[in-house]
Amino acid sequence: MSLLNDDGIPLGLGMALAQNMDAMRTFSSMSESARQDVIDRSRHVQSKQEMENLVNGLFGESGFSGKLS
Repeated sequence: MSLLNDDGIPLGLGMALAQNMDAMRTFSSMSESARQDVIDRSRHVQSKQEMENLVNGLFGESGFSGKLS
């Protein structure tokens, strides 16, 4: 998966993932449905801090299942 291609990843999410390589690796290894869930959630984010929290949660939660609380 390339964050530079038109693969449906919002720019803000791609930029936040680029700043957190652990989260990017986690995101890349997720199932298609789990990645889509994160993408969908990112489209409702209202601030840079909120996006960072979403992305940091990818790696911070052990056993990430695609659902963030």
